[in-house]
Amino acid sequence: VLRNINIKQKYKIVSELVGTGKILDIGCGTGELLNYFQKQNWECLGIEPNVSARNFARTRYHLKVEEEQGLQYLSTASFDIISMWHVLEHVPNVNQRMTEIKRLLKKEGSLIIALPNVTSWDAAFYKGYWAGLDVPRHLYHFSPQAFRNLAEKHDLQIINILPLKLDAFYVSLLSERYRKSGFPLFRAFLNGIRSNRAAAKTGNYSSLIYVLNKKKDKGL
Repeated sequence: VLRNINIKQKYKIVSELVGTGKILDIGCGTGELLNYFQKQNWECLGIEPNVSARNFARTRYHLKVEEEQGLQYLSTASFDIISMWHVLEHVPNVNQRMTEIKRLLKKEGSLIIALPNVTSWDAAFYKGYWAGLDVPRHLYHFSPQAFRNLAEKHDLQIINILPLKLDAFYVSLLSERYRKSGFPLFRAFLNGIRSNRAAAKTGNYSSLIYVLNKKKDKGL
């Protein structure tokens, strides 16, 4: 149920930017999100480094899914939407990846990047147990300002920042399990609410979705 809510929320965000078109989902996993887009008549391509997940997406949903190395062979300015949902923090060379996806994005296209927020209430509360750290799989930990700096470096402008409110509950549950707490579900539910309430005032949700466009060329 939560997965379906999540997928529909993501689709709504994208469809408000572009009615239909060509989407590249990097880190597409087993392909549930792209399958939903495919059913809405989008032209879909996935990138997934995990072999079993990639094969599942191909066989179960008949999606076109390539290995990560396939990015460099894709045509310049060929996608209306490029999405990375909790992927960039895993990438060894973020600057190289930002350069690559900017190359692949159409002039009027949009980039969607979802990241854990290291300045969220739950990050401060759980400290070293915060599941968003996910060391060593997460190689980078982004604050909103750090991501703004990265976007600016690559001449990308953030046009919107949106919350992933459900992440506060999921991250809190994982964090409680790392702490080996009693009643982890109950504690995670309460702390998820506390995190979202705090974020309603500050904007610092547990996870944030950044919507970006290429900066317009200056001059005529």
